Amino acid sequence: MAQSPNPDMEVDKDNLPDTLPILPIFDSALFPKMVLPLVVMQGESVKLVDEAMNKDRMIGLAVGRKPEENREVSPDDLHAVGTSALIMKMAKNEDERAQLLVQGLSRFRIIEFIEVKPYFRARVEHLKDEEVSDNEVEALENTVLDQFRRIVELSPGLPDEMAAMAKSIDEAGVLADMIGSTINTGAEEKQKILETLNVKERLREVNRQINHQVEILELGDKIQTQVKGDMDQRQKEYYLRQQLKAIQEELGEQDETSVEVEEYRTKIDEKNLPEEAKKEAERELKRMSRMHPSASEYTVVSTYLDWITTLPWNESTPDVLDIKKARKVLDEDHYGLEKAKRRIIEYLAVRKLNPESKGPILCFVGPPGTGKTSLGRSIARALGRKFVRISLGGVRDEAEIRGHRRTYVGAMPGRVIQGIRRAESNNPVFMLDEIDKVGSDFRGDPSSALLEVLDPEQNYTFSDHYLDIPFDLSKVMFITTANILDTVPPALRDRMEVLKLLGYTDEEKVKIANRFLIPRQRAENGLKADGITFTRGAIKNIISDYTREAGLRNLEREIATVCRGAATKIAEDKAQTVRIKAANISSYLGPIRFTSEMAERTSTPGVATGLAWTQTGGEILFVEATAMKGNKNMTLTGQLGDVMKESAAAALSFIRANAKNLGIEEQFYEEHDIHIHVPAGAIPKDGPSAGVTMLTALASLLTGRTVKDRLAMTGEITLRGQVLPIGGVKEKTLAAHRAGIETVILPKRNKKDLEDVPKKVQKDIQFLFADSMMEVIELALEKRR
Repeated sequence: MAQSPNPDMEVDKDNLPDTLPILPIFDSALFPKMVLPLVVMQGESVKLVDEAMNKDRMIGLAVGRKPEENREVSPDDLHAVGTSALIMKMAKNEDERAQLLVQGLSRFRIIEFIEVKPYFRARVEHLKDEEVSDNEVEALENTVLDQFRRIVELSPGLPDEMAAMAKSIDEAGVLADMIGSTINTGAEEKQKILETLNVKERLREVNRQINHQVEILELGDKIQTQVKGDMDQRQKEYYLRQQLKAIQEELGEQDETSVEVEEYRTKIDEKNLPEEAKKEAERELKRMSRMHPSASEYTVVSTYLDWITTLPWNESTPDVLDIKKARKVLDEDHYGLEKAKRRIIEYLAVRKLNPESKGPILCFVGPPGTGKTSLGRSIARALGRKFVRISLGGVRDEAEIRGHRRTYVGAMPGRVIQGIRRAESNNPVFMLDEIDKVGSDFRGDPSSALLEVLDPEQNYTFSDHYLDIPFDLSKVMFITTANILDTVPPALRDRMEVLKLLGYTDEEKVKIANRFLIPRQRAENGLKADGITFTRGAIKNIISDYTREAGLRNLEREIATVCRGAATKIAEDKAQTVRIKAANISSYLGPIRFTSEMAERTSTPGVATGLAWTQTGGEILFVEATAMKGNKNMTLTGQLGDVMKESAAAALSFIRANAKNLGIEEQFYEEHDIHIHVPAGAIPKDGPSAGVTMLTALASLLTGRTVKDRLAMTGEITLRGQVLPIGGVKEKTLAAHRAGIETVILPKRNKKDLEDVPKKVQKDIQFLFADSMMEVIELALEKRR
């Protein structure tokens, strides 16, 4: 390393040269009377330094803006105001890099650049401070000195002597320059001080910058003190724990609390809990660490931490998004139910295209035994998800859904969170069975608590009272089941997509029996595949003569009865195989329970067949009317509700008003009493759809014309004789089909509802449509003889 000699440094500051070589600097600024170390690496700059060293050692330093990559510095990149400097020392490394120590002499302003190559040379004007002497300058000096003293205290890199040195400076401008060069600010900020010639303004600018630096340093000191305090507290706790551990080991004791706390701490760290859950768990763990195991609260906290660390916060089962496989699984498990299957396939397709889509809230509505619950299991199997089922029948306590608060003895989370924990997955298929049978009492309304559970817009932050932290239920696929929707609150019904499973035709029941019911009962009763066989006629006889239902439960019970009878024969060695035919069904099931009464019932005038809707599916009902001598009285029997009674009154009024058109004596009611009876009198009945049947029965009675054989009807009537649409068309037509009805009269506006009726039923039954009661009477009654 070569170093220049150290000659006499005396410089006449009043006769500084008018032209100076200009050295650009970028990361700092030099002030008059201040010393600055520099490293010069560029070849042109090193040449500038060499020539200055050979002359008068005078150079000009100008703060510049860093040029873009691959572009040389131009005069436009440099600030006009800079500092003339004297090179005090210069040393060169082997790589020709020059290290300088320069001292500022005076401010200057660049007037023009004389040379640009090989380095900048400019004509300059040397500037003098604009001295101001008043009380404000003195106050600013004191303020700046106080703040600078604070900076020296907070900055470990600055020696304490700096504050004393600053206080010894008499000139206000030099004081401002000295502090401006010392504080940790950027080159642009220092340039502002350099360009300010007015001493008072310069002190103000220094005061602004130094105040900002003090705020930053004090904040950093506060953070450092806080961190150190936390570390000291943790170290203290660590040493105390270690000492306690050593004492217990010496005494042969083991701290059960610390062992359990460490186990929970490990679980919390491994579980990757959401931020809010982790914060709550750590808070409870801290409480637990201070408790003795015999404390009553210890068990409460321990149970709570068990729940927190075992819930599947982030564990999901991957969805099986193979549409063909899912369709095959659904078809294997269930026959029919096309609408429900199609909806599940649609959900899978959407999940495949948009994995972030929220789970739907489906509600399966239908009579008992139509496969609602088992369909939920099939959906879980098709999706490759876990299946959870909870029954809501008879639930009256809101805490069953939301859980109990931890303040109660024996508090537990609600059934929803319990089910999620059992599933060990945060995206199971979750079935809420019998949602229509939820009740309410003084303990709250569970259906209101379900509003949050069954709302995709809310359930991503479902809050169980026991956990008291949000749990994300948006990935769960909720399925609810109900026999009827009337008892489900409207707000809850609005959150669910309703799919109706309304029952099966006899043909569908035959296929389901062969495919599912018989193999299952054969296996349950220990029979081999060839041990018992059913003919098609035998199955059809069981369906028509021993069961009359929309679902399949009674059919399976009857098949089970036959299988038990066959198993008895085989066990007693009376037979090796048993073949069940239509002819020998009665030997297993006893006499026929249901016989068709259509021909006997409707063979006399005054009897009409209607169709009714019940919670267990559709049913047929007979309406009987008779007249007797009397005095204009009408009697209604059969446990009829108010709506049915009003329908009967409307039917009679229409007959009286249109007696002439119907060929009935207009005075018939003056000397007669009318009695309308609906059999099965022990069963309450109500609804407007029996109006058409009642009017037809009265018309048949009073005209003497019988109702056509195997014909049924349904519809609401008005006093003007209009036929209004009704609900439950599919259930009613399935009931008609089961009873052997061949013709059904429906309101014309219900024609669109035949889309839901199975093709087989549409083929077997002739559907007639009517707008008025006169049309119904002409369609339903036999011609006059």
